[in-house]
Amino acid sequence: MRKGLIAAGLGLAASPALAQAPAAPAPTLDYAFTARITLAAPVEQGEVTGGRKRFIAITGGTVDGPMLKGTVLPGGGDWQTIMPGGLTKVEARYFMKSADGTVIEITNPGVRVASPEVTEKLAKGEKVDPSAYYFRTTPRFDVKAGPQEWLARSAFVARGIRMPDHVVIDFYVVR
Repeated sequence: MRKGLIAAGLGLAASPALAQAPAAPAPTLDYAFTARITLAAPVEQGEVTGGRKRFIAITGGTVDGPMLKGTVLPGGGDWQTIMPGGLTKVEARYFMKSADGTVIEITNPGVRVASPEVTEKLAKGEKVDPSAYYFRTTPRFDVKAGPQEWLARSAFVARGIRMPDHVVIDFYVVR
């Protein structure tokens, strides 16, 4: 009875077909590629609206994996807000060039979560064991029609590892 009321309240018709519909398969992840992105020194903006803002320019890098190979183009960067309590909001925007010459735009928002001590070590550019923090992103790709168009037609999640002078991002396509 309660399900019927909820469905009616949401404007959904209770139908036998809906009740008997097969369950969609759970999403799975397939490893696509890794980007090793080199970085310039951070530019500190200071405390703004409750967080420590900084910008880290991207200077280049490589892309390698079973689904994509190429380079990370210089330019773009990572805008970060380090919040009290160990949450860092990140949004990286940059370009890659695939081995076939296709230029691919990436917008990669995410979060990094760590203790305040680990967060400060990462902010200073110190090497930290990746198991000491959580760093995940949800990249989106813009690309012209052609062989790399699959990037814009798929959903992705990624895992980040921050090193002193670069970041490693492992990209996974959601199936």
